Amino acid sequence: MSAYSVVDIFAGPGGLAEGFSSVRREDGNPAFRLALSIEKEAAAHSTLQLRAFLRQFDGTFPDCYYDFINEGGEEPDWAALFPDQWSAASREAWQLELGKEDPEFRLNARIDEIREEAKGNTVLIGGPPCQAYSLVGRARNQGKEGYIASEDKRHFLYQEYIRILDRLRPAAFVMENVKGMLSSSVDGENKIIDMVLDDLRGERRGGERYRLIALSPHRRRQLDLDSFEPRASDFVIRAEDFGVPQARHRVIVVGLREDLAADLPEHSLSDVMVRHNLAATVGHVIDSMPKLRSGLSRRTDTPEEWRQVVTDAMTFVADIETGLPDDQHLAFATYAMRHLTAFRAQNTVPDRSATGTGISGACPRDLRDWLTDDRLKTLPNHFTRSHMTSDLARYFYAAVFAEVVGKSPKASDFPEELAPRHRNWSSGKFADRFRVQVSGGPSTTVTSHISKDGHYFIHPDP
Repeated sequence: MSAYSVVDIFAGPGGLAEGFSSVRREDGNPAFRLALSIEKEAAAHSTLQLRAFLRQFDGTFPDCYYDFINEGGEEPDWAALFPDQWSAASREAWQLELGKEDPEFRLNARIDEIREEAKGNTVLIGGPPCQAYSLVGRARNQGKEGYIASEDKRHFLYQEYIRILDRLRPAAFVMENVKGMLSSSVDGENKIIDMVLDDLRGERRGGERYRLIALSPHRRRQLDLDSFEPRASDFVIRAEDFGVPQARHRVIVVGLREDLAADLPEHSLSDVMVRHNLAATVGHVIDSMPKLRSGLSRRTDTPEEWRQVVTDAMTFVADIETGLPDDQHLAFATYAMRHLTAFRAQNTVPDRSATGTGISGACPRDLRDWLTDDRLKTLPNHFTRSHMTSDLARYFYAAVFAEVVGKSPKASDFPEELAPRHRNWSSGKFADRFRVQVSGGPSTTVTSHISKDGHYFIHPDP
């Protein structure tokens, strides 16, 4: 049997497609082939097209790709070096805004072509934009004067997914979105999730009908499609339960075309997704990375200056009154002084970027194999940000606190001497403003706006 042809819409940089493209059948051949992926943002599309290009080499990437990653410099002209492979990638990865009328004719023609070529053996995947559903996005919208949810087109971009679902008529589909979709509504009346699930089933449209599958139902095991009707909450997947070192909770709805679902043997859906016994943690992934130093903002940034600033910050924190119970305060002071002594004993100061790779030997093998490549000699994008000197003291305090207490401190756990000059610091609205990603557990959800949340991802190593 040939590979299923996959159409990926609202693709972003292609993360969902990476999983599909990695699956192999027992004979070693791909189970899925990316036929089309669509993304409107230029930066995300650039990554999408590069990954489509690299897939043309079936896992054996060209030497010049590794040279580019390991040595840096200007990105090679892939189209000139590998015209056939780049052309195939360009045919697969389109930069296109769905929902616009102008490109619809070209897209419809390509969808029809894929459907006919694959003879129904297709899969539709993708996640419509989530800004209108996410808790952060909804809070931001509520602050906009005159905002009317029913006039926000982003609420209804999922209908473009439905339109392509109707046209492609795939054997199966996967729709992914944020957990906030479960509580999102249009003007407080129609719940988005109910509208989405009804449309995905296809019962109201007169086209293909689909059975919806919850990959990890929370109430009880899903043995077959006839005995189990998922609730909306059953579609929430907790990534940390499946070997991912991140507490990322997402709504993932899988649909199987009715004619195929009817032929499934009894109990065929038991253990569709098996929870991992060994949880992956932040420490598994980052503990063995090359050590770097932070940068200094708003002042001269030299290794010597940085060393003095950090020494002063650590000394201040080591002597601070934490307000913790006596035993924990003693442990805090002991740990802080131990780190300060070790820091003073270092003969060299790390750079702000470094070559070399590293991943803990304790990292679960499946995750380690997914993340590593023996030909990579450096970690892409592994460099540090610059920080205010006062924030460096807060980071050190937070990291030692997490080391002692086992969790990141809330705003109320910080001594008054370390309180930042934020008007809402004591309001309770931003209690997690300074958050350590604890080494022994999964990270919090890594957001698309991480550049604006620098205090929320403090390294656990003091």
